[in-house]
Amino acid sequence: MHPSVQSSRTILFEMLRSYTALAHTRNLSQAVEMLGSTRQTVRRHIGTLEEIRGEKLFEMRNRQYCLTEAGLRSLKEAESILARGEAWLIGGISDSDGLPLVRDAGEDGPVLFAQQHRISRLWVDQSPLLQTGLRCWANSKATIESPELAVIRPYLVVYRRYGQGWICVEIGDKSSYASWFGWAWAKSNVGCTVQEMPAGAGYARFISQAYQSVFEGQSVRLDHIHTEMPRERDGPCVPVSFQRLLLGFTFPDGEFALALLVDRTYNLAIDGVGEERIRAMPQDLLMAFEPNSIEAQE
Repeated sequence: MHPSVQSSRTILFEMLRSYTALAHTRNLSQAVEMLGSTRQTVRRHIGTLEEIRGEKLFEMRNRQYCLTEAGLRSLKEAESILARGEAWLIGGISDSDGLPLVRDAGEDGPVLFAQQHRISRLWVDQSPLLQTGLRCWANSKATIESPELAVIRPYLVVYRRYGQGWICVEIGDKSSYASWFGWAWAKSNVGCTVQEMPAGAGYARFISQAYQSVFEGQSVRLDHIHTEMPRERDGPCVPVSFQRLLLGFTFPDGEFALALLVDRTYNLAIDGVGEERIRAMPQDLLMAFEPNSIEAQE
């Protein structure tokens, strides 16, 4: 084992914090202030990471610390490790049957309970919308402009990769997003990044990690989620329970497209979350979907 790796295990999180702070501020003094550290310590952390990885993470341009190509590639993974580690320390993340389980009681923001499930769960906790979506995805051969998506296209929210993050490029008129936030507010978020959208910072971190997992090769992912979101600007948070299917597609230009298909429902299975909490969402916010009647109209 490389001696630097062995000696640095105990300060791995501190090194990652230095790396991510400097990546976001691009200024050593600001990173030091953010971390409550010293210039020497941050420099040492970055130098050790670069030595272990065998690649430069930063380069100086116009007196700023700018990420190299290797630094850009590694940033999201470093942020994910930090986020999961911090959540694990307070009991906020674990796994259930080998899949991620998130539990955040909302002490510093809205509650968030989420559990990833295997796709076969779609036929246990019935969701005609998501079942139809999975069939359409398969028939479309993962091509976002395929006519095979006509039935579910109005229900989709579509994202494109933007740097190391995600930007919203389409919000369907019948999507859960549009009916929850209202047509005007929903449409105004086309062109926004995940972090800028109105679901809250904690949820934004969670969904960014989920989107990345689909991008990196899962292609399809199913989550059951209970959280709280406002329904109007600066309004109070309202409980919401939903199943969410993430689908990987390809845009006509060959770039990766990520589509969200959400069904607000009480049919959730999240370890440690009772029926009473799941049903805290008002009943009039449940979604209805009848694929046969839609197909007959087309």
